[in-house]
Amino acid sequence: MKKIAILVLIFLNYNLLAQNVVQIKHASYTSLFCIEKYYPLMVEWWETTAKADCATPTARKDKFKPDPLLPRETNLKKDYVNSGTDRGHMCPAAINKCKGEKEMEECFYFSNMAPQYHSLNAGDWEALERFTRKTAIQQDSIHIWAGNIGESKKIGKVSVPLQCWKVIHILNTKEYKAYLFNNDSSKADGINNNEVTVHHIEQLTGFKFL
Repeated sequence: MKKIAILVLIFLNYNLLAQNVVQIKHASYTSLFCIEKYYPLMVEWWETTAKADCATPTARKDKFKPDPLLPRETNLKKDYVNSGTDRGHMCPAAINKCKGEKEMEECFYFSNMAPQYHSLNAGDWEALERFTRKTAIQQDSIHIWAGNIGESKKIGKVSVPLQCWKVIHILNTKEYKAYLFNNDSSKADGINNNEVTVHHIEQLTGFKFL
């Protein structure tokens, strides 16, 4: 894990700062938010058995709001209105339901959001979220990175990414999986049809995971 942290830090120092990217740390996730595209290039978090399964989960409230650590740049509620895209979570609300009100509130900050077409957000993206939660319950600790690439158009000042990606590392089995989705209105075709190599995501993003 230290190797990953060092590599990401190197990437931050030599590439991200040139792209006006701000690192924002919260209780349940860390966001690398691009203030040119107004979406996160990457969000990193952990999913565990304790976070995925509990007797008294916190209710989802859907209170989307600016991130208080970057309030001006993440004041994006109006940009999403009538945009034809969903406010797509990177770190999902469902994995924060067992942590409490603070973590649930934080996951609805716009520093954790990117414009996603509904067919992706409610299709394969949601299916992958269910898969990681199920795996977290079975295998406990999973390290997850998710992010966005490119721009197909703008909604207000916010770029709509061309693609959305996710990398997961299952600590118990030492297995890595990576997924890449086109962010468009096409029908879901299953997460297995969108599985790619980790190296492919590394080439696209510049981040290092292995």
